[in-house]
Amino acid sequence: MNNTKTALIIIDMINDFQFNHGNMLAEQAQVVAANILKLKQFLTTKGVPTIYVNDHYRLWKADLDKIISYCTNETSRSILEQIQPTEKDYFLIKPKHSIFYGTALNMLLAELEIETLILCGIAGNICVLFSANDAYMREYNLIIPSDCIASNVAEDNEFALKMMRNVLKANTLPHKEYMK
Repeated sequence: MNNTKTALIIIDMINDFQFNHGNMLAEQAQVVAANILKLKQFLTTKGVPTIYVNDHYRLWKADLDKIISYCTNETSRSILEQIQPTEKDYFLIKPKHSIFYGTALNMLLAELEIETLILCGIAGNICVLFSANDAYMREYNLIIPSDCIASNVAEDNEFALKMMRNVLKANTLPHKEYMK
């Protein structure tokens, strides 16, 4: 992996979990948040940029503080405290499931000369999968650490990982494999 041509993308981890089965997803997100944070910290020391791409919650502003404030509640608080962006990170909002749809991500990745994307976040079977598909069609190399994505239920997550591995040619080894 060429660190200078790689970006870590964290998808929808700034989340209020106030939707059908949100509590189930929050439980799974809590598990992967620590892995994502460890991977992010390691990659930051290697000069790999981190890009957060997140739902906008009908605020339609890429205002990180407003979105975090909106999303903070009893269910989300511990996850948000772990995974918040730093001043060095990039933060984009997205209107739909894919990180590419209706965002400035294409231009940012081109400016940073990125060739490999490491995708982490939620939900593995929806936003991560759709984003991976769009990245694959744009000919990015894909790394999707299996222990850094979460879906409502394990079966959905495993199915998404299988699709990303077999169809989109993603490397889905656990996060520690990329920290060697």
